[in-house]
Amino acid sequence: MTFGQLQTFLAVARTGSVRAAAARLVVTEPAVSAAVSALQRELGCPLIARQGRGIVLTAAGETLARYAAELVGIRDQALRELRGARTLRLAAVTTAGEHVVPPLLKAFRTLHPDVEVSLEVGNRSTVFDRLLRRDVDLAIGGQPPPASGIAGFPFLAYRLVVVGAADARVDAPADETWLLREPGSGTRTTVEGFLADQGISPRSTMTLGSNGAIKQAAALGLGITLLSAHAAGPELAAGTLRRVRMPGAPLRRSWYLLERDTGTQLPEAAAFRDFCRSRDARAAVLAAIRPAAPSLVPGS
Repeated sequence: MTFGQLQTFLAVARTGSVRAAAARLVVTEPAVSAAVSALQRELGCPLIARQGRGIVLTAAGETLARYAAELVGIRDQALRELRGARTLRLAAVTTAGEHVVPPLLKAFRTLHPDVEVSLEVGNRSTVFDRLLRRDVDLAIGGQPPPASGIAGFPFLAYRLVVVGAADARVDAPADETWLLREPGSGTRTTVEGFLADQGISPRSTMTLGSNGAIKQAAALGLGITLLSAHAAGPELAAGTLRRVRMPGAPLRRSWYLLERDTGTQLPEAAAFRDFCRSRDARAAVLAAIRPAAPSLVPGS
């Protein structure tokens, strides 16, 4: 079993086909098939099975994919450190990636100008997956679930507020259209939990794929939603959105710095983790956001 074979198998597992894996690795399809076949012979069990035009992992394949991701990730991390690469790979959920991480990085780079930083932004499930697969070193998002393989510590408190159009009047929240993020988004899960806790069964919902689209839809009067005050701050300050007074809101939450709960970290990741624990980190974000005190829309 070689690292090359494991990397090839991971590509197959993640793309769902030999052809896509070959394209990702820039090798031939027979080379991919040969690597997977060699692994199956050595391990003495099938790792993949045909399903339609693609493939799925067997139970053994799922197990190997989990360990292979860990092994390949550790090897890549070791090579980065041995070669002296000053790099930091981050992932963040959409709201944090758009509004919280940029001022954090500006302040961090002032202290560590020689560190090359990359940032991936996605929904909660994508960010967790990237972190567990060791595709990134650290992440920023909401509180991780128990026994997820991810540890986190809160470093910045924020509020989730119900917002609507500037001229909106909400007397019966259940009669409103509620604007939701896509499945897999932590914000969507929070909104759904809020509605359940308040006993609200919306007349209708509308799913939109980004905070920007949701804010635009809310400003146009297409519905109301629950958003981070960090995300809605500029629109609340400009008056294009207004807060809706509603029982149970605002919700108080914290942004978490997330890391795998096993393994070692590169010095750059450790430095960023320590920075996020500092007062300077919180001050940098708050100075960049400075949300204005929003007006309240009458509600139930």
